This record gives sequence, structure tokens and C-alpha cells, in this order.
Amino acid sequence: MAHASRRAELAAAMQSSGAGSAAPLGLGKRCSNLFRDRREAPKRRLDLSSFCHVLDIDTSSGWVDVEGLTTYEELVAHTLPHGVMPAVVPQLKTITVGGAAAGVGIEATSHRQGLVHDTLLALDVLLPDGQVVHCTPDNEYRDLFFGFSNSYGTLGYALRLRLRTLPVKPYVKVAHLPFDAPGAFFSALAGQCQGDADFVDGVVFGAQQQVINRACFVDAAPWLSDYSFEHIYYRSLLDRGVDYLTVQDYIWRWDTDWFWCSKNLHAQQPLVRRLLGRSRLNSRFYTRVMRWNARWGVTRRLARWRGHFTESVIQDVDIPIASASDFLAFLLREIGILPVWICPVRGPAPAAEFTLYPLTPDTLYVNFGFWDVVETTQSYEPGHFNRLVEREVMRLGGIKSLYSDSYFAPDEFAQAYGLAHYQALKARYDPAGRMLGLYEKCVLRA
Repeated sequence: MAHASRRAELAAAMQSSGAGSAAPLGLGKRCSNLFRDRREAPKRRLDLSSFCHVLDIDTSSGWVDVEGLTTYEELVAHTLPHGVMPAVVPQLKTITVGGAAAGVGIEATSHRQGLVHDTLLALDVLLPDGQVVHCTPDNEYRDLFFGFSNSYGTLGYALRLRLRTLPVKPYVKVAHLPFDAPGAFFSALAGQCQGDADFVDGVVFGAQQQVINRACFVDAAPWLSDYSFEHIYYRSLLDRGVDYLTVQDYIWRWDTDWFWCSKNLHAQQPLVRRLLGRSRLNSRFYTRVMRWNARWGVTRRLARWRGHFTESVIQDVDIPIASASDFLAFLLREIGILPVWICPVRGPAPAAEFTLYPLTPDTLYVNFGFWDVVETTQSYEPGHFNRLVEREVMRLGGIKSLYSDSYFAPDEFAQAYGLAHYQALKARYDPAGRMLGLYEKCVLRA
């Protein structure tokens, strides 16, 4: 009843505020996990912050109903006491459920479960005209169900989602398997995806240093590690052969240090770490600092003072595993960012064609996550290194997430992201153009 009341209030607010407004509709959020600079024109901001509740959990049927602005931190806190977790929990606590569905969410269960949108059972979408439609894989709105992922708030907003859950045990045992050659590393990664591991991911530390992390739920643990304050998870991959964490600590193992990007704030230095305190060692705090720096350009100005030029390369790309070694060789040769997160992801079932993020069904992909600043003594055109990444991804038959800077030409973008399908969805669900288009938002950064 409370959810229905919030929907009624929202509909009334949209009707009263939208009359005569020519500005495109945009979501008013206090925080965002998008990592692209935006040249924003005025927008009619929609406040959905009250849609942040977990509505129902059915452990016997294996699903959870949740509102779109609920963070995964909040969702996990509700599901774990029931002995379940969402089938895919993205790495950072502040990612919202609706954001992961409209974008692309991945984690170490993805070798079996796919991406966040592969775990969707149904969703209610607020359309730009204020109508709310209930989308399932087999009802009259199935085109929007399969077209919502990777639409990034250009077709509507998810108010309510039903996601699959997985049963959990209290602890997770993690085995760190070292490798010294990319070919053997990716071959073993594919083998682990065929096994019985509950979680599989990895890290590339260098051309001759890679680690696969194979993790399983367990009922008991001989000891427990804590990476929420003084100790740093990614360093443990090289120091420990086996590790044990509570299931909650495992789920959020990357958040404390934003994987390893906390080093850019010197937060991996023991003294700085203690001065910041446990409450600031998380992705929420680092994101605020990053946005402040982007606004004022402090690090960019310091680099220019040293005679250097910088470009942020913050990307996640999915590459067919047969081409993974080739893509890593390109990264090491042309980009040079290390470490690199590696997460295998299974393509969707043949019947589940997610039109705007087309992966080959039942095919194993490798997600490469690399996030840093490339600093050079030579000046390049804006986006030089990001363009190199995009071209290589397309050459190898992969696809790139759109949460960060993109530089595709219109025809490249149309080919990569199924824009013919998108235009049909736009014509049906936003014929008046109340929301920006996907290319405008994700490439032109409108």
C-alpha cells in the first residue's frame, strides 16, 4: 500500500510539473555511479528518492521485490538475514538496483548468473509521459523488458523490480590461484567457470602475474579476515593462498578500497587510512572526492605543471574469452593501466535477447575493468586512449559499458548497441522525446 501511495503521489507531481516544460526529463539523484563528465543543459528533474524500499522477499520461490532507488547495500542488508542474496550484487554499495538494471551490473557470480538484467523476473517502468507499465519476459511489454538494460534512463525509470535470489551460507572460502602467463590464466579461468565454484573472478597484476579467485560458500571458517579498515583486500590475493570472510564482507570486499583506486587518495598509506577512519574508507567517499577533483581539475593542473598530459580511462568491457589474451596484450601495450579486474560473464540464454546490450547467447565473455589516469609527456586529441579501447573492443567482437566516457561515431554506436531496436522502443515509449536519446546522453554527454 505504501508503494502504491508513492506511485500515486509521483503521478500527480509529474502532471503538475510537466505541463508546458520543454526541458528533457532527468533523474534528480544525490549521488551517481556514472563516470563521465557531462555538459548538462537544464532538465526537468524528477525526484524518485522515496522509492528506496525492499518490498517483499520470497525465499522459497527465490525472488525479492525492491524499489528502483534502493542501493545494493540496503538490499543486501535486508536479504542476508533471510539466508539469501541477490543473484548478482555489483561491487559498490551505492549502486542502485534500478541503475544496475538500466546500465550493466556484474560480479563474481556472473560466470553462472550473467549480468544483473539476466536475473530480472519483472519490472515496473515509469515512462516519460507518467504512465507506469509492468514488464515481463512474456507480456505485451516484453520489448521494454528486454530493451531496458543499457538504456540509461532514456526510456523510463524502474520503480519496482523483481530479482532472482540465491541461497547463502554464513561464510565464503576464497582460494587464490596464481599464474604467470595470460594464456594459461584465461584457459584456467574458463575451466573454473565449468566447475562448482559459487564465485569466480581474477586480477591481472602484470604480464607475468595473474590471480584467479575461486570462492565457495561454507558453513564454518577456521579464521576470518577483515578488509573493512586496516587491511587491503587486493593485496591479500598475492599474500594468501586461502582466505575466509563472512558472506557480507565477501560481497563488499572491493568497496573499502574502491578495488585499488583508493591509492589515488593515498588512502592505502597506514597513517592516512587511520586519519580517514573506517567510515570514509568506501566508494561513497571516494566518489565525492573524485567529483570534486573533476570539477576543480586539481590533479590535471598538477600534471600540467610537471609538463604532463592526462586522460581518465575508466572502462569496463566484455570480450569473448577466445580473444581475451589478445585484448590483454593490447591493454598492456597501449594503455598500461594495472591492476585490471577480470570477471567472467555468461551470455544470456537463447530466448533472452537483451537488445541494447547484445551478447552472444551461452557464450563466455571476460569483463576487463580498468580505471585510472593515463599520464604522458605528449599531447593527444581528447579521448585518444579511450578511442583506442573502443576500436579494439569492436575489432575483437566485444562490447563496452556506457557508464563512462564514450567517443563512438554515430554509425559505430548504432552497430554496437542495436540502435535500430532502440529507435523502435523510443518511438513506442517516448514518442514525444521527453527524455534524451541514448547517443546524446552516453556519447555527447548531454
